Amino acid sequence: MSDLRDAGMNSKAWPFEEARKVLKRYEQSKDKKGYVLFETGYGPSGLPHLGTFGEVLRTTMIRRAFEVLSDVPTRLICFSDDMDGMRKVPSNVPNQEMLAEHAQKPLTSVPDPFGTHASFGDHNNDMLKRFLDTFGFDYEFYSATEYYKSGKFDEVLKRAVDKYDDVMKVMLKSLRDERAATYSIFLPIHPETGRVLYVPMKSVNRDDYTITFDDEDGREWTLPVTGGNVKLQWKPDFGARWAALGVDFEMFGKDHSTNAPIYGRICDILGGQRPENYTYELFLDSAGEKISKTKGNGLSIDEWLSYASTESLSYFMFQKPKTAKRMHFDVIPRAMDEYHQQLRAYPTQDVAQQVANPVYHIHGADVPVSDMVVPFSMLLNLASVAGAEEKDQLWGYIRSYAPDASPEANPQLDAAAGYAVRYYNDFVKPEKTFRAPTDAERAAMVDLAAALKSPEAALAEIAKKNAAVGSQDALPEVNFADGDFLQTIVFAVGTNHEFSNLREWFKALYEVLLGQSQGPRFGSFMALYGVEDSIALIEKGLAGELS
Repeated sequence: MSDLRDAGMNSKAWPFEEARKVLKRYEQSKDKKGYVLFETGYGPSGLPHLGTFGEVLRTTMIRRAFEVLSDVPTRLICFSDDMDGMRKVPSNVPNQEMLAEHAQKPLTSVPDPFGTHASFGDHNNDMLKRFLDTFGFDYEFYSATEYYKSGKFDEVLKRAVDKYDDVMKVMLKSLRDERAATYSIFLPIHPETGRVLYVPMKSVNRDDYTITFDDEDGREWTLPVTGGNVKLQWKPDFGARWAALGVDFEMFGKDHSTNAPIYGRICDILGGQRPENYTYELFLDSAGEKISKTKGNGLSIDEWLSYASTESLSYFMFQKPKTAKRMHFDVIPRAMDEYHQQLRAYPTQDVAQQVANPVYHIHGADVPVSDMVVPFSMLLNLASVAGAEEKDQLWGYIRSYAPDASPEANPQLDAAAGYAVRYYNDFVKPEKTFRAPTDAERAAMVDLAAALKSPEAALAEIAKKNAAVGSQDALPEVNFADGDFLQTIVFAVGTNHEFSNLREWFKALYEVLLGQSQGPRFGSFMALYGVEDSIALIEKGLAGELS
């Protein structure tokens, strides 16, 4: 443990860098509560997307790193701002007209358009909890509605009344004159309509902790700030929540970065100690726009998990959180393969290297062993040429390539085969476009097929050419079905036909034989697909029989 702690104290991996800041904050804190509280926030205004999941995952990684550095107990809260008024009707849910009738009501007062829960807020909260549970996160789920209505926020709301002028002074500096003229940190819930009101206050009454205001029809009301009659505007709510719960760490997207000092100052005013923060870059959809719950753009968690493993998603989220990430289906294959590359590297690394490896931050000390004897990208290409509809169609090829592999012995590979077939049929197959070879490409492919049919002659030809140019390069071991040997054959044919750039040779193979402009290491692919089947594939491509 001491070696691991020492490695963590010196690691440049971002979870450890942030954990060290949290540890320093706790050690310097005057009011130690006996544990460190990590918090993530969630606004259930729409179906939860990958950004929400990423926030919980990344916070968990920092929490895990903190637990390496310190024996201080930790907690993680996922706090849902489900008392927020529904300002927009999400475009990716049913019953749009019904939802529109409940505009500006708290999300937990809006009927569920799916008809499965007591409210839209409850539906989205349960979706998020289901996703978090799928990944095995250790968290406590808090609802703003429950905290406001049960009285758990009453004390901080009273403090907001006592410190109203101070909090307003902070807020008014950040607002335009027109907005500042009617702004109040308090949002009353209308006693009759149930809507969240954005109205100015006529008075904030410190003697009995009430507010007085006119509603949109000009009727005057006086309500207590306690008991769920009032909620705070979102910026004051941030700071008040930090103060009320004693939050030590919270991360958020860069769209919050300009407001973070406001949150922190309000927390200070309300008697709390502002937490350590971490700002990450935003997630983008395929068009480069910020993903949004109300728009429903970008990948959903369910969509990713239909085509790849939970661990691949965790790996993707670990990478470069300070860099904007494009969340589209085409990032999935690379994430799958890189995750398993890191798994294979982990046992060979020393402790300092291991704590910098993403798989440590995904799994903690219990890092599994990869059983992926075939890369995911290769499975996709195998599914493509086999026209696979079921993963069992891939296993015949896999067993020929790796006789000891089986669905039982290689569960990760078996699952990946299923993902690959689904991904191929949904994304690759509709985009496949085969073309006829040029005359030069045709001649090269004819020679490639001949070389594969007579590998001994091809090997002899390679040895002859090496000798002619005085090359001392060692020839591969003579295993004519080996991927390295087959790759040497492909290179030799391309060189013989004097392609100015061998990339053009490989691109021709992909476009003519696979119907795509990019593809696998072709020798390894032929080893997996089988030499005889590869010859047949080339002949079909030359005959224009692929589609």
